Amino acid sequence: MLEISSKTNLLEQKTYKYSLQDVAEPNLQRDLFSYGSVPKVAFNHRRVPMNMPEEIWITDTSLRDGQQSVEPYSVDQIVNIYKLLSKLGGPYGIIRQTEFFVYSKKDRQALEKCMELDLKFPEITSWIRASREDFKLVKDLGIKETGILVSCSDYHIFKKMKMTRAQVLEHYLAAVKDAFDAGVIPRCHLEDITRADFYGFVVPFVNELQKLSREAGIPVKIRACDTMGYGVPYTEAAMPRSVAGIIYGLQHYSDVPSECLEWHGHNDFYKGVANASTAWLYGACAVNCSLLGIGERTGNVPLEAMVFEYASLRGSLDGMDPTVITEIADYFRNELEYDIPPMTPFVGRSFNATRAGIHADGLLKDEEIYTIFDTGKLLNRPAVVEISKTSGLAGIAYWINQNFRLKDDDQIDKHDPIVETMKSWIDAEYEDGRQTVMTDKELDAMLERLAPGRFRKV
Repeated sequence: MLEISSKTNLLEQKTYKYSLQDVAEPNLQRDLFSYGSVPKVAFNHRRVPMNMPEEIWITDTSLRDGQQSVEPYSVDQIVNIYKLLSKLGGPYGIIRQTEFFVYSKKDRQALEKCMELDLKFPEITSWIRASREDFKLVKDLGIKETGILVSCSDYHIFKKMKMTRAQVLEHYLAAVKDAFDAGVIPRCHLEDITRADFYGFVVPFVNELQKLSREAGIPVKIRACDTMGYGVPYTEAAMPRSVAGIIYGLQHYSDVPSECLEWHGHNDFYKGVANASTAWLYGACAVNCSLLGIGERTGNVPLEAMVFEYASLRGSLDGMDPTVITEIADYFRNELEYDIPPMTPFVGRSFNATRAGIHADGLLKDEEIYTIFDTGKLLNRPAVVEISKTSGLAGIAYWINQNFRLKDDDQIDKHDPIVETMKSWIDAEYEDGRQTVMTDKELDAMLERLAPGRFRKV
């Protein structure tokens, strides 16, 4: 049967409707996932069309998935992180939503304080267990949308939940009906989708969700969760690891609109950012991230990375303020005592520093030679020159001012006694045969010995 597609406006063959394959034994796809070896990437050379939505945005899980991986935040810390997210996302809500826990008294207190701020963005959502009581709790708190866990691989269905596909399908659908009865928009987290039987379970399941959604007159959102980081951005990769294939399949075979489709990735194989960008390019409006990439195991997709991916793909920041990324890094480092690796892009202390002498010379002449963009303008973090035997008093003073971001009257000059003392120490190091540049750690330690506490909290 032929029909005009509302997506392409072309005459197309009517989409085949996949039925649930209720297998007796789990399909663990051992050809790809042999536990004793590195997971394999298979290719079938089938390409799907690139299909970026008219609008794309970021959603945040720093206060849910991220918070599970660090010491629990206090109420005030949660409120401050929420305000920073709003400031970073800007007036147009490019950071569209963030999700909260609701179970403890502290969780609810923090959520209520954030709601009292009456900020338009990011919208506050929640994450709950799939139970009628929890949906009522969400409704009573005034939250319009909640995430619920609907694991979709046979690893979870058979091994964790001890159910069959048919049983788990009915279990999930009953939970979604409870959400609709409570008047709450369900966001279904399809956990472990990159190990799932896509056509045998995922597509039939999402088709049933879409049917319930139409009957209830309430949208259902789909979060495709690359729980183990198995997704790959390669355009001709085979399912279930193809990010482009998953996004295309959910749209083409299950009619999930782009605005209801979200990607949630992990970084186990260093592909978190590339996979999230691929999800945008192939039809998902939303990518789910956490600040500094903090999350389970190797972490989630770093939110700050997707701010710059957005600007790269759209040609504009669309109201986002990337200088807030530096405020966020400072807050995590100083207030939460979170140790950010120094080489971390955009937020690490050394991300825009050069240690090679020849690079430092170029940086001093024109920072554009060795700087990815104007980091002073976009991140409020000017490029840094590392200290070597040729830095002199002015170079040392420059390092202190830049490293601790001292401004105006707080800046020190080359005549400061601390600078002169450091110069004598550095000269002695190189006279003894040192060849490498001084590290931040060494310079910080020397400053702390010379002036305890003076620069630590600046």
